[in-house]
Order: sequence, then structure tokens, then C-alpha cells
Amino acid sequence: MSVAKIIEINASSPTSVEDAVRSGLKKVSETVKGIQGAWINETKVITDGQGNITEWRVNLRVTFLVG
Repeated sequence: MSVAKIIEINASSPTSVEDAVRSGLKKVSETVKGIQGAWINETKVITDGQGNITEWRVNLRVTFLVG
């Protein structure tokens, strides 16, 4: 029998949502082993005064096996 755990992380990128997800997963994989997948729980953008996107932020739920 397998047991999975879900943790929630936040990541950001000035480039794209995809880059924010990649950088978040890369960072969490430094300490968490057995990552099975992730889903984007929330997406947010930071803008400048003219409405241009300056940063993409994502809230991820990361699933990994334990035991």
C-alpha cells in the first residue's frame, strides 16, 4: 500500500506561470523526494502602474509518496 502526502508551496517568476511552476518544483525537490505530481491551486499576477505584468505567482499543491 502507498501513502501520499500533499504540501502547499508558493513560487514566482517574472517570465511566466510555467516558469514559476518549474522553479517551485525544482526548489521543493531539493528536500522532498518521490514527487508524483502537482496542481496549480491559485494563480496571481503583480502589475506595475500601467497594468503590465511584472511577476507571476502560483500556489501549488505537491503530491509525494511517504514511507
